[in-house]
Amino acid sequence: MKTASVMVLVALVTLGATVQGQEEASRPASNAKVLKRAEIDALLAQPATVLVIDVRRPDEITSIGGFPVYLNVQAGDLEKRLPSIAKERVIITVSNHASRARRAADLLQKNGFNVAGAAGAQNYEAEGGALLKIAPPSRSTASAEPRKQ
Repeated sequence: MKTASVMVLVALVTLGATVQGQEEASRPASNAKVLKRAEIDALLAQPATVLVIDVRRPDEITSIGGFPVYLNVQAGDLEKRLPSIAKERVIITVSNHASRARRAADLLQKNGFNVAGAAGAQNYEAEGGALLKIAPPSRSTASAEPRKQ
Protein backbone atom coordinates (compact mmCIF):
# COMPACT_ATOMS: atom_id res chain seq x y z
CA MET A 1 0.00 0.00 0.00
CA LYS A 2 2.82 2.41 0.86
CA THR A 3 4.52 1.70 -2.48
CA ALA A 4 1.33 2.55 -4.39
CA SER A 5 0.97 5.82 -2.45
CA VAL A 6 4.56 6.77 -3.17
CA MET A 7 4.08 5.97 -6.87
CA VAL A 8 0.94 8.15 -7.02
CA LEU A 9 2.77 10.98 -5.24
CA VAL A 10 5.71 10.74 -7.66
CA ALA A 11 3.29 10.76 -10.61
CA LEU A 12 1.52 13.86 -9.28
CA VAL A 13 4.80 15.70 -8.69
CA THR A 14 6.00 14.78 -12.18
CA LEU A 15 2.70 15.91 -13.71
CA GLY A 16 2.87 19.20 -11.81
CA ALA A 17 6.44 19.85 -12.97
CA THR A 18 5.44 19.07 -16.56
CA VAL A 19 2.48 21.46 -16.45
CA GLN A 20 4.62 24.20 -14.88
CA GLY A 21 7.30 23.69 -17.53
CA GLN A 22 4.68 23.93 -20.29
CA GLU A 23 3.27 27.15 -18.78
CA GLU A 24 6.75 28.70 -18.63
CA ALA A 25 7.50 27.56 -22.18
CA SER A 26 4.26 29.15 -23.43
CA ARG A 27 5.31 32.56 -22.09
CA PRO A 28 7.19 34.58 -24.66
CA ALA A 29 10.89 34.88 -23.95
CA SER A 30 12.08 38.30 -22.92
CA ASN A 31 14.42 40.20 -25.20
CA ALA A 32 15.66 42.44 -22.40
CA LYS A 33 19.26 42.12 -21.31
CA VAL A 34 19.94 41.45 -17.63
CA LEU A 35 22.55 43.97 -16.54
CA LYS A 36 25.52 43.07 -14.37
CA ARG A 37 26.71 45.22 -11.50
CA ALA A 38 29.51 46.89 -13.51
CA GLU A 39 27.06 47.85 -16.27
CA ILE A 40 24.60 49.28 -13.75
CA ASP A 41 27.32 51.23 -11.96
CA ALA A 42 28.55 52.68 -15.27
CA LEU A 43 25.05 53.84 -16.14
CA LEU A 44 24.40 55.26 -12.66
CA ALA A 45 27.66 57.25 -12.95
CA GLN A 46 25.82 59.39 -15.54
CA PRO A 47 22.74 60.42 -13.53
CA ALA A 48 21.66 63.12 -16.00
CA THR A 49 21.11 60.55 -18.74
CA VAL A 50 19.65 57.56 -16.90
CA LEU A 51 16.24 56.78 -15.40
CA VAL A 52 15.80 53.87 -12.99
CA ILE A 53 12.27 52.48 -13.00
CA ASP A 54 11.70 50.14 -10.07
CA VAL A 55 8.67 47.93 -10.71
CA ARG A 56 8.60 46.39 -7.22
CA ARG A 57 6.00 47.03 -4.54
CA PRO A 58 6.96 49.70 -2.00
CA ASP A 59 7.28 47.07 0.77
CA GLU A 60 9.85 45.19 -1.34
CA ILE A 61 11.86 48.34 -1.86
CA THR A 62 11.88 49.19 1.85
CA SER A 63 12.70 45.67 3.01
CA ILE A 64 15.39 44.89 0.39
CA GLY A 65 16.70 48.30 -0.58
CA GLY A 66 17.01 50.15 -3.83
CA PHE A 67 19.01 52.49 -5.97
CA PRO A 68 19.66 56.12 -4.99
CA VAL A 69 17.20 57.75 -7.36
CA TYR A 70 14.34 55.89 -8.97
CA LEU A 71 10.82 56.11 -10.25
CA ASN A 72 8.56 53.53 -8.63
CA VAL A 73 5.90 52.26 -11.03
CA GLN A 74 4.57 48.84 -10.14
CA ALA A 75 4.65 46.39 -13.03
CA GLY A 76 0.86 46.25 -13.42
CA ASP A 77 0.61 50.05 -13.71
CA LEU A 78 3.49 50.61 -16.13
CA GLU A 79 1.52 50.61 -19.37
CA LYS A 80 -0.90 53.32 -18.27
CA ARG A 81 2.03 55.43 -16.97
CA LEU A 82 3.98 55.39 -20.26
CA PRO A 83 3.00 58.96 -21.23
CA SER A 84 4.61 60.33 -18.04
CA ILE A 85 7.99 58.61 -18.59
CA ALA A 86 10.80 60.61 -20.18
CA LYS A 87 11.83 59.15 -23.54
CA GLU A 88 15.12 61.05 -23.68
CA ARG A 89 16.68 59.03 -20.84
CA VAL A 90 18.31 55.62 -20.93
CA ILE A 91 16.17 53.35 -18.76
CA ILE A 92 17.13 50.62 -16.30
CA THR A 93 14.18 48.60 -15.03
CA VAL A 94 14.52 46.99 -11.59
CA SER A 95 12.87 44.14 -9.72
CA ASN A 96 14.24 41.70 -7.15
CA HIS A 97 15.79 39.19 -9.56
CA ALA A 98 15.11 40.94 -12.90
CA SER A 99 12.13 38.80 -13.95
CA ARG A 100 9.49 41.55 -13.68
CA ALA A 101 12.10 44.07 -14.75
CA ARG A 102 12.69 42.16 -18.00
CA ARG A 103 8.98 42.16 -18.81
CA ALA A 104 8.83 45.89 -18.01
CA ALA A 105 11.87 46.52 -20.22
CA ASP A 106 10.19 44.65 -23.09
CA LEU A 107 7.06 46.79 -22.72
CA LEU A 108 9.10 49.99 -22.69
CA GLN A 109 11.20 48.96 -25.71
CA LYS A 110 8.05 48.02 -27.62
CA ASN A 111 6.78 51.55 -26.97
CA GLY A 112 9.90 53.32 -28.24
CA PHE A 113 11.87 53.85 -25.04
CA ASN A 114 15.66 53.49 -24.90
CA VAL A 115 16.17 50.65 -22.42
CA ALA A 116 19.68 49.62 -21.38
CA GLY A 117 18.37 46.51 -19.69
CA ALA A 118 16.88 44.99 -16.57
CA ALA A 119 18.44 44.73 -13.15
CA GLY A 120 17.78 42.52 -10.17
CA ALA A 121 18.31 44.46 -6.95
CA GLN A 122 19.19 41.29 -5.06
CA ASN A 123 21.46 40.14 -7.91
CA TYR A 124 23.22 43.53 -7.82
CA GLU A 125 23.76 43.20 -4.09
CA ALA A 126 25.00 39.60 -4.45
CA GLU A 127 27.59 40.88 -6.97
CA GLY A 128 28.94 43.29 -4.33
CA GLY A 129 26.80 46.33 -5.08
CA ALA A 130 25.42 48.37 -2.23
CA LEU A 131 21.70 49.09 -2.14
CA LEU A 132 20.31 51.99 -0.16
CA LYS A 133 17.95 51.18 2.65
CA ILE A 134 14.82 53.09 1.75
CA ALA A 135 12.59 54.32 4.56
CA PRO A 136 8.89 53.64 4.12
CA PRO A 137 6.84 56.66 3.15
CA SER A 138 5.75 58.53 6.24
CA ARG A 139 2.34 59.96 6.78
CA SER A 140 2.34 63.68 7.12
CA THR A 141 2.21 64.80 10.72
CA ALA A 142 1.27 68.31 9.66
CA SER A 143 -2.21 69.38 10.50
CA ALA A 144 -4.61 70.32 7.75
CA GLU A 145 -5.54 73.41 9.75
CA PRO A 146 -3.75 76.67 8.96
CA ARG A 147 -1.08 77.81 11.39
CA LYS A 148 -1.93 80.46 13.92
CA GLN A 149 0.46 83.35 13.92
